[in-house]
Amino acid sequence: MKVTIVGAGNVGATCADVISYRGIASEVVLLDIKEGFAEGKALDIMQCATNTGFNTKVTGVTNDYSKTAGSDVVVITSGIPRKPGMTREELIGINAGIVKTVAENVLKHSPDTIIVVVSNPMDTMTYLALKSTGLPKNRIIGMGGALDSSRFRTYLSLALDKPANDISAMVIGGHGDTTMIPLTRLASYNGIPVSQFLSEEQLQKVAADTMVGGATLTGLLGTSAWYAPGASVAFLVDSILNDQKKMIACSVFVEGEYGQNDICIGVPCIIGKNGVDEILSIELNDAEKTLFAKSADAVRQMNDALKSILV
Repeated sequence: MKVTIVGAGNVGATCADVISYRGIASEVVLLDIKEGFAEGKALDIMQCATNTGFNTKVTGVTNDYSKTAGSDVVVITSGIPRKPGMTREELIGINAGIVKTVAENVLKHSPDTIIVVVSNPMDTMTYLALKSTGLPKNRIIGMGGALDSSRFRTYLSLALDKPANDISAMVIGGHGDTTMIPLTRLASYNGIPVSQFLSEEQLQKVAADTMVGGATLTGLLGTSAWYAPGASVAFLVDSILNDQKKMIACSVFVEGEYGQNDICIGVPCIIGKNGVDEILSIELNDAEKTLFAKSADAVRQMNDALKSILV
């Protein structure tokens, strides 16, 4: 099984490293426009093989899409990352052209691939990839919900002082500081609602911390985070390549689900070898429905900026 990662920056390289270390794919291709950059990252990762025991072949190429031919999954991380004080939405004008060009190029050599979009603003870039390529909606997936849910579970584990892997929790809605919706009501610790352990005030703080989780790291690091985003992509790719049918919150195209149409937004999905096998319908309460509608409106407004690009 072959995975191509376009963009060999921090997120892309971390994704390649996790996929290789865990043996998720037999081959990983890193592609970047900067001369020698992807080649260097790939060689560095390969030199870990004897010490960490993986057998994945990792290669790097400079803007040569022919080397990506036959990829089962293509991950698009390319584009500029956020800087401190910058919103994901401010990246639209710069990253839209990049994502559109990358999607078109990879499909020339891997027409049957599943595309995973990481570039920000992620929901809008996922929508752009879908509309510009004309692919079936199950083959274009935005990864933001997987990352947001991981951050949600982390903040819950810190509040509970319990292992994050014992916590089940999900974030739906847009992948933005004001649009994501941590479902505190449905979060549980080994099947027990976390509301039995945490007060409403504590839960609201966890939700607030989750929503600005990316911005918090950008402020601390001076650029976007990469370890958790890279691992979240690898988690999603694993479910696709190995047909694991995991339930993962992903940004996908909706046609009536949750009362929304013609946008890509984070909803719970079953992810398998066909990409999105199913969009799950979970019962939201009135407050959650209102938040989801507002989130969808915000995503739709960002999509309006794409009209000139899609023409």
